[in-house]
Amino acid sequence: MKSTLKIATLALAFAGLSFAANAQTTTSTSTTTKSGIRYSIGVDAGIPIGDLKDTHKWNLGGSVQADIPVATQLFVTVNAGYNNIFGKKDVGAANIDYTDIKLLPVKAGLKFFPVENFYIQGEAGAAFLLNSDDTYKNKSVAFVYAPQVGVQFPVSASGNFIDAGIRYEATTKFNSAFDNSKPSFLGVRVAYGF
Repeated sequence: MKSTLKIATLALAFAGLSFAANAQTTTSTSTTTKSGIRYSIGVDAGIPIGDLKDTHKWNLGGSVQADIPVATQLFVTVNAGYNNIFGKKDVGAANIDYTDIKLLPVKAGLKFFPVENFYIQGEAGAAFLLNSDDTYKNKSVAFVYAPQVGVQFPVSASGNFIDAGIRYEATTKFNSAFDNSKPSFLGVRVAYGF
């Protein structure tokens, strides 16, 4: 999984540089609906970092997002999704099996395009722990934040696009007694937009 993430990061960086260089000579393409709102449906994947990497392997999920234009090159984003962070099995001498963490993050934020097709995005909101009874947490809601960078690849003249981004996502603690109760991961989101 780590080598896949590295390859995806390099590919995304290369594509971003290519689009940034190309943006100097091309005209802007429209990737919005008639109302100006962009919608996307994506797959989210990543690897836990911090204390969580000792007990969990990776995460997989999906999300829907709306980008609402507020100014030239600036959008307000609204995002909702689902993330399953897979627990490790047979860990240590005691052969502990860690329970998957099932999160439903709901976020809002800003997305800015400094050059055509390349964006910087920041979001914050609430993450709902769907299996708090199974994971021994004393709260079922925590603050979540997610900075992200990415590119949008136009795929049709009608405005459809692929949105590929790399982000860091983290929450505050679901249990004040345990540091590993604040899920955080480095991940990618690849989405189809219309």
